[in-house]
Amino acid sequence: MRYQNLNHHQLKKMATQSEYMLEQSLIQQLERMEYARVRIDDEAAMLANLKRQLEIHNKDISLTSKEFERVLFHLNTGTIVERAKILRDKFALRRDDDSVVYLSFLNCDDWCMNEFQVTNQISMEGKRKNRYDVTLLINGLPLVQIELKRRGAELKVAFNQINRYQHESYDAGHGLFQYVQLFIISNGVNTKYFSNNKEQSFQQTFFWTDKDNNRLSDLKDFAAEFLKPCHIAKMITHYSVITESGVIKVLRPYQFYATEALVDKVKNSNDNAYIWHTTGSGKTLTSFKASQIIQKMPKVHKVLFVVDRKDLDFQTAREFNGFSKGSVDSTTNTNHLVEQLKDDSTKLIVTTLQKLNNAIIKEHYLDRIQHLKDKKFVFIFDECHRSQFGETHQNIKQFFTNAQMFGFTGTPIFADNQSAATGLYKTTKDLFGECLHKYVIVDAIKDENVLRFAVEYVGKYQYKDSANQLDIEVEDIDTKELLESPQRLEKITDYILQHHAQKTKRPDFTAMFCVSSIDTLTKYYALFKQKQADALNPLKIATIFSYAANEENPNANGLTDGLLPEESPDVPTGSQINQHSRDKLDEYIDNYNKMFGTKYSTSDSQSFYNYYQDIAKRVRAGEIDILLVVNMFLTGFDSPRLNTLYVDKNLKYHGLVQAFSRTNRILNDKKSQGNIVCFRNLKAATDEAIALFSNKNAKETVLLEPYEDYVAKFNKVTEELLELAPTVQSVDALPDEEAQLAFVTKFRELLRIKNILTTFADFQETDLVLEAQTFEDYKSKYLDLHDKVKKDHDAEKTSILDDVDFELSLIHRDQINVAYILNLLITLHKLDPEDAKKRQKEIIDLVAGEIQLRSKRELIEQFIEENLPKLQPDDNVIGEFESYWDRNKHAALTKLCQEENIQPEALEKLINNYTFANRLPRDQEIIESLTFKPKALERKPILIRVAEKIQGFIDTFVEGMGGSV
Repeated sequence: MRYQNLNHHQLKKMATQSEYMLEQSLIQQLERMEYARVRIDDEAAMLANLKRQLEIHNKDISLTSKEFERVLFHLNTGTIVERAKILRDKFALRRDDDSVVYLSFLNCDDWCMNEFQVTNQISMEGKRKNRYDVTLLINGLPLVQIELKRRGAELKVAFNQINRYQHESYDAGHGLFQYVQLFIISNGVNTKYFSNNKEQSFQQTFFWTDKDNNRLSDLKDFAAEFLKPCHIAKMITHYSVITESGVIKVLRPYQFYATEALVDKVKNSNDNAYIWHTTGSGKTLTSFKASQIIQKMPKVHKVLFVVDRKDLDFQTAREFNGFSKGSVDSTTNTNHLVEQLKDDSTKLIVTTLQKLNNAIIKEHYLDRIQHLKDKKFVFIFDECHRSQFGETHQNIKQFFTNAQMFGFTGTPIFADNQSAATGLYKTTKDLFGECLHKYVIVDAIKDENVLRFAVEYVGKYQYKDSANQLDIEVEDIDTKELLESPQRLEKITDYILQHHAQKTKRPDFTAMFCVSSIDTLTKYYALFKQKQADALNPLKIATIFSYAANEENPNANGLTDGLLPEESPDVPTGSQINQHSRDKLDEYIDNYNKMFGTKYSTSDSQSFYNYYQDIAKRVRAGEIDILLVVNMFLTGFDSPRLNTLYVDKNLKYHGLVQAFSRTNRILNDKKSQGNIVCFRNLKAATDEAIALFSNKNAKETVLLEPYEDYVAKFNKVTEELLELAPTVQSVDALPDEEAQLAFVTKFRELLRIKNILTTFADFQETDLVLEAQTFEDYKSKYLDLHDKVKKDHDAEKTSILDDVDFELSLIHRDQINVAYILNLLITLHKLDPEDAKKRQKEIIDLVAGEIQLRSKRELIEQFIEENLPKLQPDDNVIGEFESYWDRNKHAALTKLCQEENIQPEALEKLINNYTFANRLPRDQEIIESLTFKPKALERKPILIRVAEKIQGFIDTFVEGMGGSV
């Protein structure tokens, strides 16, 4: 046979489609899809092509060279977001004869009427010279960039490559690659897309699907649908949103299909319908985009987006205006709503159900809007499972005779979970009719748009059987006396304090604790305060609840319909007040004010509302460790930093899924699941809710496996790792890069499993066959390989290890810094020589295994080995280390200035800027810091070299020091 002498790896390489073959196949497919193939090798060729394409697109206008220069000057302005706006606007070009012509860069109204081209391997030279795989040009501008990796390579590597290009060469020359709107990454088997943002993460990359949520991940299938010229242009012009916060957002496939279905329904019928998209899937962006498109239809008079609480009214209006400044004016009262309804120029309104009901039933408002009865109004109801089942819905239908109503829900009402109080309409289908699009939690987890849940049930209660005096464990005891007993509440508080850092990987994530009543909440608050009175680093506990008097909820400990009772921060004028609750809340707000230096109170409704908003902001920022609530924040609140929910409250159906879903927003690699810690037996309710809102077999997808399963996985992968590298030292002897790659991927698998394992309360290092110290030793070798790859990349060498993502975020630990090491050195200094020697090795191993300490490793080890033994028992270790560190820092600063001819004062200023603004020096700042003016040809290599040395100095002497140094 021809290949009989080839080894396994050679045969595997031959069988694997190369990146070149993948690229050629894609380009040929795009040509068949009517993209014009054009050869563009560099920026000069791209500029010549851009001039010709703009002339064609603008009705065969002819541009002189000076006119084209003015076009390029206009284009080479601003940030990525500002350029995205330039792309969508027309440019008033003053021509050589002083006349003005309006140039279009992109036809947004008739998106198919643009010029589509494909090219490949364009070279651009910025800080480094890079070549880009496949570029889609629309009217000559590079609007879609496709980066390919060979089949079998990791997709995230292509993502990291794009990030590198953004920093190295996308802003080169005339900066045309900063007009890229969408990136596509593919290894042939898996393909994802994402919008162009400077601070993007791999978690914000998406698969494309068909309408039934079937993934189109193969590059050929993806290209056939997503890259059709009309579709890609529509995604850019209609289904991307430029936010006021400076981010370009592109819709995910289910958002696209839902919006298209809503628009089609308004165009072709007057029927009502609803959208079932699971909680956490980005409903606000979908509803905004649908509202934005529908409001522009000639036959539509207005679009009303209706929510059922003041806080969601404010939140939704803020988010809508974040997508498009001034797009909505939130209605602060019913009179204001009436004025907006009368104003023909106001096309989109966000309001509450309560204000809308007032406007159409109270005579003094009705007289002012009677003329609107027959106008075409489109209503979009947020969380339509909650409040649309009463008289208000009937009132809206009776008044607005030409209304079309759409509902959004993550948890619809079915026959299984309907309430006896819903009246005429029993289910969401009865109320709204057809479900236009469905995207359930199983779909969202599969697409990595939300996380799975790790649910733990904590606490079994015992009582004495009077007949035989035996202790019997009972999980379903549900008496008020037992549930509110001081002993039980104290045990739960102790459990949370013991396990909170483990659950939240503190300070990375935060938690919420939902309880059954305000009375129980006050008891928990007192316990947290009492038990943390002497803590050095106490958890920051905050709370909020309504102090308006409410009737006792008969279902407080057994929700029959699953709906969480309304608890709004809006306390209406004239409401009856529960003074005891208000006094307690004022006490808690006073503690909050002392904690954060604020001045809130319940003295007036606005101050209390501002308190609500401030808590929301601080939870999102990770400044509050545990938010203690009854019902507030359990629905409609998004905080990716929140990863744990403690539950001492009966939940069911909607309420359970809504509450659990506070924890499962995607954030980063370290956030692997949402943690749910139940102090009540909610297992049957959890299983029932998951089955109801996804499918009967969804439990395995939605919930993590038991702790024991992950222990077994870890131990199995450990065996496989030890086959590759039986000892830590054997990693150094791995024969080639393929063996190193096998080790890296296997150890990374261990990292991923351990990241999950360590959040379980049952976690014990002794359950794992790989001892903790040995794991750390292997981790150090893993990081050595990462450093080798990074160094080789800097030298522009190629390595198959470039095609793997090391996922360093799974290793990074904020608390392990120089200050932490110093505290260990203080204890080491006081030990006898034999114990000190053993502890010294542990400390050096710890330094070797921490990413943020590796640049400091040599200096720290030198201090431990050379300086520490010279100190007397009573000497100040921290003071000696600070002197040692300052000497080395000054020496490194002096050396850098001498080697690169940098002014010392200028360099110190650049480093101080980084310390205060977390911003690395810009190219011009580096040039200005030099003692000489470099020649044009010398400028680029000098900038690269100096920038890297400054980064190295910051890594060693600025980052990861901790508070004590």
